[in-house]
Amino acid sequence: MKRLFFYTIALLSTVTACRARQQMPAEAGIRVGAADTAAYFPLLEGRRVAVLANHTSVVDLPGAPGTDDEGRVHLVDLLHARGFRVTGIFAPEHGFRGTADAGARVNNSTDERTGIPIRSLYDGNTHRPSDEAMRSFDVLLVDMQDVGLRFYTYYISMLRMMEACAGCGRQVVVLDRPNPNGSHVDGPILDMKYKSGVGALPIPVLHGLTMGEIARMAVGEGWCPPCDLTVIPCRNYTHDAEYVLPVAPSPNLRTQRAIYLYASLCLFEGTPVSVGRGTSKPFEIFGHPAMTGCDFEFTPRPTAGAAHPPLENRLCFGRDLSAMPMDEARATGFTLRYVIEACRNLGMGEKFFTPMFEKLVGAGYVRRMILEGASEEEIRARWADDVARYVERRKRYLLYE
Repeated sequence: MKRLFFYTIALLSTVTACRARQQMPAEAGIRVGAADTAAYFPLLEGRRVAVLANHTSVVDLPGAPGTDDEGRVHLVDLLHARGFRVTGIFAPEHGFRGTADAGARVNNSTDERTGIPIRSLYDGNTHRPSDEAMRSFDVLLVDMQDVGLRFYTYYISMLRMMEACAGCGRQVVVLDRPNPNGSHVDGPILDMKYKSGVGALPIPVLHGLTMGEIARMAVGEGWCPPCDLTVIPCRNYTHDAEYVLPVAPSPNLRTQRAIYLYASLCLFEGTPVSVGRGTSKPFEIFGHPAMTGCDFEFTPRPTAGAAHPPLENRLCFGRDLSAMPMDEARATGFTLRYVIEACRNLGMGEKFFTPMFEKLVGAGYVRRMILEGASEEEIRARWADDVARYVERRKRYLLYE
């Protein structure tokens, strides 16, 4: 008979304290789950620990072993310094150090500082860790900074590991982090016929969940097999709080503005239009050699994190959003106006879109309506009711107001 798995949610504050925290200014006192060592260190004592982590898995713990001059320490270094038995590191897209191109294969390796083996989940072959890898640990610690988008792949790596842990009876502990786009819930719900490596769940483009909340909802809705799941929540965080990421989450999301604009500009990855990969402003600009009436130009060239960017070495004309006020960028959420603008400017018809567009936007009707000349308001009306239903389902899994 299969073991009955359950959730354990480590809620470490009273209702009164939570209400008091909501009165704090943006970012004041926000603490990521990894900083709450008193909540999760006891879960690791005497056990073999594996970590699903990358370069974003850092925490401010002044005075802790292994911290740098700014009082910041990587989770793996912290665990190693405290004497926990860390038997392996699982690495998501972009690798453990976060330097690989989007979707690029990353080989297995060894962490130079600790000697711990690194097992890549993006080596081109691994859809599920080997039985040997799963037998090497008792508890999986998940700590990665997500950006709140359905097509951002860190949550997909977490779901794959959760499924593997469910099948092997391994505990999963998610050290939660704020969602920098957490105040938005918007965009088409993924039609699962477009399920892919950039979209795994029937959720909107901007889903309004943290990694811990995604894990809870995935199990609760039956999207992932039930597993022994513990979430160590953030402190002093609400979904309306402004949270500026201390570390760039991936090579081409270098600024907070890019993180805010990513929801809308990433759709260009399913078109011939460049989003600025291979420039100093990825996801803050867009353009194409044939766009007209534009006073901004750029030329994508090979750079770190973009070895061969789209439209490499071609002069592009388009728009520069890098001077957009930060408040405006944060409020933008998800909009189709840039894609509609570029589609009409280029006049390419169906050739403007590739199959990747549906994988990103999540629904087949968006392309069709754009080509038929529909306005953004008309297209948005198609997903409004779906999002409203999702918002109601989402409520039962929220850890933060």
